[in-house]
Amino acid sequence: MNLSRLFIDRPVATSLLCLGLVVAGALAWRLLPIASLPEVNVPTIKVSAELPGASPATMVSAVATPLERALGRIAGLTEMTSVSTTGGTDVRLTFDLSRNVVGASRDVQAAINAARADLPSDMPAAPSYREVSSADAPVLVLGLTSRHATPSQMYGVASTTFSQTLAQVDGVGEVELVGSSVPAVRVALDPQAMNQRGVGFEQVRHAVSAAVSNAAGGAIETGDRYLQVATNGQFDKASAFRSVVVAGRDGTAVPLGDIARVIETERDPHQAALANGEPAVLALVRHKPGSNTIEVIDGVMKRLPALQASLPGDMKVSVIVDRATSVRGSLRAAEHTLALAVVLVVLVMLVFLRDLRAALIASAVAPISLLGAMTAMYLLGYSLDILSLMALTIAVGFTVDDAVVVVENIARHIEDGVPPREAARVGAGEVGLTVVSMSAVLIAVFIPLLLMGGYVGLFVREFSVTLAVVIAISLVVSLTVVPMLCALWLQPADARRAPGRMLRWSERAFSRLQPAYDDSLVWALRRAPLTMLSLLAVLCLSVFLYIAVPKGFFPRQDTGELTGDFDTDADASFPVARAKLASYLEVVRADPAIASVAGYVEHDSGSLFATLKPLSQRDATADEVAARINARLAKLSGGTFTVTSVQNIRTGGRRSRASNEYTIQADSSALLATWVPRIAEAMARLPELSNVHGSGSGTGVATALHVDRDAAAQFGVSYARVDGVLRDAFAGRRVTTMFSPSSQTPVLMGIAPEHATSTDVFNHIEVPAANGASVPLPVLAHVRQHDMPLTIAHFAQSVATTISFDRAPGVSLSQATLAIRKAVDGMAVPTSVRGSLQGSAGAARQVADSEPALILGAFLTLFIVLGILYESCVHPLTILSTLPSAAVGAVFALMLFRTDLDVIALVGIFALIGIVMKNAIMMVDFALAAQRGSALTPAEAIQLACRLRFRPILMTSLAVMVAAVPLAVARGDGAEMHRPLGIAMGGGLVVSQLLTLYTTPVVYLYLDRFSKWAGRWMQKLGRRDDAGWSTGREDPLP
Repeated sequence: MNLSRLFIDRPVATSLLCLGLVVAGALAWRLLPIASLPEVNVPTIKVSAELPGASPATMVSAVATPLERALGRIAGLTEMTSVSTTGGTDVRLTFDLSRNVVGASRDVQAAINAARADLPSDMPAAPSYREVSSADAPVLVLGLTSRHATPSQMYGVASTTFSQTLAQVDGVGEVELVGSSVPAVRVALDPQAMNQRGVGFEQVRHAVSAAVSNAAGGAIETGDRYLQVATNGQFDKASAFRSVVVAGRDGTAVPLGDIARVIETERDPHQAALANGEPAVLALVRHKPGSNTIEVIDGVMKRLPALQASLPGDMKVSVIVDRATSVRGSLRAAEHTLALAVVLVVLVMLVFLRDLRAALIASAVAPISLLGAMTAMYLLGYSLDILSLMALTIAVGFTVDDAVVVVENIARHIEDGVPPREAARVGAGEVGLTVVSMSAVLIAVFIPLLLMGGYVGLFVREFSVTLAVVIAISLVVSLTVVPMLCALWLQPADARRAPGRMLRWSERAFSRLQPAYDDSLVWALRRAPLTMLSLLAVLCLSVFLYIAVPKGFFPRQDTGELTGDFDTDADASFPVARAKLASYLEVVRADPAIASVAGYVEHDSGSLFATLKPLSQRDATADEVAARINARLAKLSGGTFTVTSVQNIRTGGRRSRASNEYTIQADSSALLATWVPRIAEAMARLPELSNVHGSGSGTGVATALHVDRDAAAQFGVSYARVDGVLRDAFAGRRVTTMFSPSSQTPVLMGIAPEHATSTDVFNHIEVPAANGASVPLPVLAHVRQHDMPLTIAHFAQSVATTISFDRAPGVSLSQATLAIRKAVDGMAVPTSVRGSLQGSAGAARQVADSEPALILGAFLTLFIVLGILYESCVHPLTILSTLPSAAVGAVFALMLFRTDLDVIALVGIFALIGIVMKNAIMMVDFALAAQRGSALTPAEAIQLACRLRFRPILMTSLAVMVAAVPLAVARGDGAEMHRPLGIAMGGGLVVSQLLTLYTTPVVYLYLDRFSKWAGRWMQKLGRRDDAGWSTGREDPLP
């Protein structure tokens, strides 16, 4: 049945259907959300718990371990990591992609409830949890600065109206404020004054707590009046606490002001931030998993003018990092690449068809198919991102392939004198089955990618689906709209005007090229064994090149952003850390490529966020800028300072200083402390690596009190009482809260910093005994100092440390990981110490391990599809014989341009397989039809097919090639993402066309002889096969 005839005879209906498809696509294009990359939602939940004053070891044993035991039993949990620091523990949970994050959240809450009985009873609050993105990087960094307001005052404003307004924006997941903390009142005690007046810490705590109240006073009724009872239970100013009376020894009244300073300060005074050199409070805006980054940023930016107008005094908001800028730049560059590809494909059509009308008809398929695909993308919930635009760019070459076959065949009939309408009916009917076969094969190529699991599978799925949809739509348009337009627009042969000078030149060039190919084809057919040996050599070469080619994960992106981390030396105080932050930011700001920079420090470590100038205004890529800044930072003393470029593609739930991670687990902390420095040092010496850093912040000096329990028992002092006194003195204990109409200010107590500068402070602390007397702490305990880890990390409930690293320039990820494995294997590491690649490096290893299976799956899928179409097991082998040459060309091009075989290049190879096989299908289909209809021998049929199909094969190959060239040579924002795909496709097409034009006819003849031999052999055995192994169907199924 000739389906094209129906649409040729009904041009109005066909035109209206096409118009509807174009209009729907144009509307969908306007409605499609934009993003940098497809949104891949890896269910990730972060659990946080606090126990003020607790050491990292205490946090691990008392908080992290009970939580991990309970959380580790949740179904679908793929990775669990935890980091415990002084007073806090963060547990990060990553779930299988099949798990719904809402259901996972319910399971996490149930696990927290189950672990509550094993957690310390004096925790200020129950552990909390929230959904986070897998990388948890802020999409927007805002800086709040002022010349007159203090950081605490700015934080107070930011924590009320500012952060609340931003959190109300649709899609905002969290607004984290850093650089200061909420205002607080601190009761800074003088232990010597307390001892002189006989006042204990517990007495101070009870007195301050009882001094204020915010309870309801009730009401009274007097006749017809209702009177509310209110008290002055609240203080308006912190100075009012100085008059609070504390009961001293012998019942004497001691004002709090005699033993303490009452000051207005911050809840955590060990925080600071700088924005472009000015003291600031930073707002780190993170988006919810699944929300569109651009829409979140646009929503925040719309509210900034109103927020700026509402800020008091001279406070102002500045944008430090805006992820939308780089995203929009990348999309603009990708759209320009797409437009250039369309123009180049139209020029190729014009040169080969030598008819402007025919070229326009064939080229019209591209915009119609692209717009139709956008409708499908909108319905599928996809976004307009770099990968989808990459798929649309490559699809430009694929879409015109089917149209070229149809138009070229119709034009051939018109040149033979057939009227255009009849030529359209006959020509479209002749190649209809061929076009269906080619499109079916091309779509089948991507089935293994569609079935690919894990993070990478979700990532490439949008590309594969988009490309498959475009191909399907182009197939329909080529068999409906194109024949109709040919019937209406193409002129009879005698009515055509003489072609122009350029078209005559192209025809003369092709006229010289055609005989040269014919002669060389005859030469190759006469030397068939030599041709087959060359094909076998190409097959062996493809295997060798696949093994030798450097492999990677995803291309390094230039997002125009840098991030960094720093740790001060273990014994550094907060003033030293704050000074190091200023030096750190100053070195980064000095680089000419930096547009804006901000950073913050908490206690002894901090982070940095920087935006680079546009790519056209700087002389280096983001990685090169980071490398030269790191070289300057290496000269700073007093800590470890690094920066790295921000990548949109990150796997794993942890944050690290570089793109790749090597995690070391051990059965004990002692083993970990012994082997981590050795392995890190060995990795740092490897020339294949750079920016090697461990995740831990080293060790610090801890002061331990060894309580003599016998002595304590003699004085009637319990261990709990000693522990309570120490918490009152050093843990910054929250005693009460000052309430006001607009805020709640915590009141904290502890020894004043000036009295706690050394361990001598313990000599002035007294513990109340059972008889009411006070016992000096040195009588009950001995002071010892020892080294203590500042951070303790767990991975899969084992103590672990992650070493982050980058690749050295010119080194692939596979080469870097191989060097690590060799270095570790040569160190005789005990079996109780285990190392594994995590993050991007681990994901890259999984992709590399799955590549052979993907290639084999593609081969089997294509064989099955072709076998169904041809009802034969022989002809699919002829078509599949084109694959080795395509692989050789693609891999060789990648190696020539020093590009890794990464996920993007692998996708390009899969697309390349489809186009190369389409060319072989055109040869085989024509040869089979010639054998059947003209009674030609197989040699005559395949030779005639090669000669007549030479022009459309060359045309379709060049169309795809010119569509791939802009991807390979593009420069600008986001160009590095699609460059491997363009290189792989361009190189593969060049090599495959030079070889398959000769190897395919030779393989066809050899397999035809084998088929006849197999048929005769089976006849002798009396087991004639009626399915096509002997003779078979020699045309595709209708």
